[in-house]
Amino acid sequence: MTTTTQPTVGFIGLGSMGSGMTRNLQAAGFPLVVTDIRREAADALVAGGARWVGTAAEVAAASDVVITMLPTPRHVAEVASGPDGILAGIADGGTWVDMSTSVPEVTERIRAEHTARGLRILDAPVSGMSVGAANGMLQIFVGGEAEDVARLRPVFEAMGDPDRILHVGGAGAGYAVKLMINQLWFSHLVATAEVLSIGVKAGVGLGVLRDSLIASPANSTFVERDVLSILNDGDYDEGFAIALACKDLGLSVDLARSVGMPAEVSSLVEQVFRRARASYGDRAGEMTPFKLYEDLLGRPLRLGADA
Repeated sequence: MTTTTQPTVGFIGLGSMGSGMTRNLQAAGFPLVVTDIRREAADALVAGGARWVGTAAEVAAASDVVITMLPTPRHVAEVASGPDGILAGIADGGTWVDMSTSVPEVTERIRAEHTARGLRILDAPVSGMSVGAANGMLQIFVGGEAEDVARLRPVFEAMGDPDRILHVGGAGAGYAVKLMINQLWFSHLVATAEVLSIGVKAGVGLGVLRDSLIASPANSTFVERDVLSILNDGDYDEGFAIALACKDLGLSVDLARSVGMPAEVSSLVEQVFRRARASYGDRAGEMTPFKLYEDLLGRPLRLGADA
């Protein structure tokens, strides 16, 4: 354990999100213990003073708080409960924060099976993509006990925008909020692509149509800002693969099923994304479903290119 005033942070998962998050933790002065399936992912962190270890269990044993940032709920479960997992190394009463986009069932099961150990387990998924991770301006949605959220706030503030670190409820609430945010954003994308394509096909200039939407009650952050990466630059955000977007959509629909709520629109949006994945490949950008509508229209939707 650390002997400095800063707690030692163990971090598991140094991909496009975790790499930026750990760099900001290191810049804020937190001692780091890290691991990943790729040893080279930790080279810069180790050069800056982080300690590399080979297993999640070793991370947990050497840390005051363990953070995971992993691709899927299956990965979270394996890293937590495997023979060399977090639970094999974490001390009784220890703290684990899962910042992955996951589902409540994984951590609920662990809490139920290890109640006597007094583990402090929080879910704190993020929004802001790899850019937000790199510049330390992530939005963080934390589910867990208020006292734990307050205790860990300096850790969260090293990675996120202090004004957008939200305690959203008890255990599992963070996962649910993140999935609903993703679902609504993906739905905005599909609806915007459909509306712009139909309007342009009907003879309305793209810029005029978008300005009209912005001036109307139908305006949204997606129409006003997010869609500009496509309309100005033809950028479908390859920084986040459509395969991961489909994973998130599937989790959202699964969550609806688990709580007994219908998800007709969400299920349709998921199918549009899966069609785009089949058409353009797993590594295509998360905004590639927009291209399905452009292909049907017969031309890309770009501002300044109106006939």
